[in-house]
Amino acid sequence: LIRLELSASGSWLGSESLYNMIVTSHAIMMVFFLVMPLFMGGLGNLLLPMMLGLEDMVFPRLNNLSVLMVYLSLGMFSYSMTQMGPQAGWTYYPPLSLTGFSSDISVDISILSLHVLGVSSILNSINIISSFFMGVGSMGMKLEHVSLFVWSLGVTSMLVILSVPVLAAALAMLLLDRKL
Repeated sequence: LIRLELSASGSWLGSESLYNMIVTSHAIMMVFFLVMPLFMGGLGNLLLPMMLGLEDMVFPRLNNLSVLMVYLSLGMFSYSMTQMGPQAGWTYYPPLSLTGFSSDISVDISILSLHVLGVSSILNSINIISSFFMGVGSMGMKLEHVSLFVWSLGVTSMLVILSVPVLAAALAMLLLDRKL
């Protein structure tokens, strides 16, 4: 649909707001609902215990909560798409995300869904980091003998723990800017 809209001059889809909704939803779904949960949550939770000689992750119930929060967030974001969808671009750039451009509730729900997804990512990162140190410590292996994939999961988890609160604060400011 994006290619068809850009293939000719004028609006093929009928309105610019529909195009903005498609671009916003596509980018957020790909980055936050596919790449992050699939690589960090899926591959990380599958391969990390095997590569470190553990039976399972250190906190398996934390994994369950993290997965349930991803599904809750996906449901919230899908609901926001049924309410005319967020039309603010995937960065939620303030002129497009303010009530003057998109006054419906879909932007608010999508921001809240990204908050829930951020909490899920932090919980998953805590589990990966604790499993990393538990696996390295219990096996008696040195850090330089740990595989590069395990190192990348550990470093990425640390970056997620450091960056997601900043993203959450920015999203909270956008939400407050819309409501105050």
